[in-house]
Amino acid sequence: MTFVTKLHFQSGNRYELESAVSDLKSMIERKGAECKGPHADPPERITVPQYRQLQPGDEFSSWDYTVYSRQLEIHGNDHIAREVGHMEFPESLHIEIEVEQKKPLGHRRD
Repeated sequence: MTFVTKLHFQSGNRYELESAVSDLKSMIERKGAECKGPHADPPERITVPQYRQLQPGDEFSSWDYTVYSRQLEIHGNDHIAREVGHMEFPESLHIEIEVEQKKPLGHRRD
């Protein structure tokens, strides 16, 4: 059985996101792992209302910002995926890691 480690990155800082993801992809490939991506989602524009008090009513102008997303997949090489999971990333990045176990085709359940 092989494992697929899916990494999902989000940030409001596009340049820092691109730099971190491209550096990570280079490191993964240098170590000999199969890496798919980065795949980009369209930027998401978020608008947050700002109230002058704790209840709705009198408002300041809304706070608008953009969130950029990228995804990478590491196939096999569990030790490299584990290493990536323990790495330090900039605080401006939000990272989610999902590990999926893939069974070979024709594999029977017992």
